[in-house]
Amino acid sequence: MSGAPGRLRRLLTTSPTVVAPFAYDALQAKLAEAAGFAAVYLTGFGTAASHGLPDVGLLTTTEMAANVARLAGAVGIPVVADADTGGGGPLNVARTVEQYARAGAAALHVEDQVWPKRCGFMAGKEVIPAGEMVAKVRAAVDMSRRLGPDDGPLVIARTDALAPLGWEEVEQRARRYRDVGAELIFVDGIRSRRDAATYAERLAGLPLLYNGSLPIDEATAHGFRLVLAAGTLLAAVDVQRRVYQELAATGTVTVEHPGQVFDEVNRLLGLDEVEELRHRYAPEP
Repeated sequence: MSGAPGRLRRLLTTSPTVVAPFAYDALQAKLAEAAGFAAVYLTGFGTAASHGLPDVGLLTTTEMAANVARLAGAVGIPVVADADTGGGGPLNVARTVEQYARAGAAALHVEDQVWPKRCGFMAGKEVIPAGEMVAKVRAAVDMSRRLGPDDGPLVIARTDALAPLGWEEVEQRARRYRDVGAELIFVDGIRSRRDAATYAERLAGLPLLYNGSLPIDEATAHGFRLVLAAGTLLAAVDVQRRVYQELAATGTVTVEHPGQVFDEVNRLLGLDEVEELRHRYAPEP
């Protein structure tokens, strides 16, 4: 066990806002860590996309946990991970918490959508009855506590009720999830500054997670404790798409100081340490 959950809990009590950029592979996670971020977010949307799939519940819990292990094994900062609906009912959710903990997750969020789920910003979402989700949150919290304060991932309860049911239902669900032990509340589908302000106002007093593209100072002013910086994923995809388009149109790609970038990536990936070990364990003449 990594102790990452304990580190994240301490961060959340000592920092006004913890920012976790999106990542779906270990290189992206390392880049986030090198940039100075204190946490990184393993995105389910990005993980599905990296498999060539839309984010509509096609990946298994085992596949997601394997990606958690890749990211957590590559960086020293806490990994916050998407756990979709938790894999089924309360017993499945408890097992998912245990799997994610073994993989090194510092926190995970479980949502109240029906299965198969949809990305939080897609149309057509449906949610399960609140009482069913309360049972799932309780099971997740119980398992996390059983694993201990430094090894049991933070349980983040996500509700997707805003689009189908409105703010009244969101508020009732959020408070019920918090009452049974969720350490952070996550309302997904927040599309505008007005939505973000309403979110912070209606759920004032609860520890809140924000997923979106608000400037960090605005998110901090609203009191959001953990920010998942969604724009990082979309920006990276946009840049890579334009690079491919440039190559197709011109036959070349413009990279300033390519040798320097190559060396920096190798340092980031630990090539120096690998070379040192290779020499240390070279066969004697």
